[in-house]
Amino acid sequence: MASTTLLDVSRAELGLVVMYLNKAEARDKLCRTIQYGSKFLSGGQPGTAQNVEKSTSLARKVFRLFKFVNDLHGLISPVPKGTPLPLVLLGKSKNALLSTFLFLDQIVWLGRSGIYKNKERAELLGRISLFCWMGSSVCTTLVEIGEIGRLSLSMKKIEKGLKHSNKYHDEKYRAKLKESNERSLALIKSAMDIVVAAGLLQLDPKKITPRVTGAFGFITSLISCYQLLPTRPKIKAP
Repeated sequence: MASTTLLDVSRAELGLVVMYLNKAEARDKLCRTIQYGSKFLSGGQPGTAQNVEKSTSLARKVFRLFKFVNDLHGLISPVPKGTPLPLVLLGKSKNALLSTFLFLDQIVWLGRSGIYKNKERAELLGRISLFCWMGSSVCTTLVEIGEIGRLSLSMKKIEKGLKHSNKYHDEKYRAKLKESNERSLALIKSAMDIVVAAGLLQLDPKKITPRVTGAFGFITSLISCYQLLPTRPKIKAP
């Protein structure tokens, strides 16, 4: 009986791994972790680590082909009722900037693959795309701050309504708390990604060195990998 349970657990865990690796987004984030981990190790110096960084960066662009459509769809999709106008505008700006980044990134890939011959224009578009990504990260950071504030107010209202009851036993409160934690993690990630973008653009090369860029990128990649983890199924006890 114990061996059967252990087999069920192992099968379920492997199923989660397969489900995770079947996602193009998950594979992209795993490659991103390797890319920025290699950047941290190389410190911008030529060698094996830098070669891994460059090859992984190019490979990741294949995973992002036509991905700009996702944010284009988000741009024209309706927003939830009750969302404040500033948050709506910031959210739509994020979608527009991220969609532009992903679209231009395809041209960068064509240039680095040798298909698009105008290397100077490809590099210029690559720089513009990074500014778009930085802008989208700024918008995401502001949206998350606003949404966390709204959740905090909502949780306080629930607490007042519960009076002397244990708030952690209330399903609505727990759901709001979970969402708040998820948004807090997203806030940390987007704020750190601003530093990564600044590092890639070399806006302050003395402070944001390749090693700093690699470290921040590695951390945000791990956060992205965690955010994509599937929910573990509950296994019934024998």
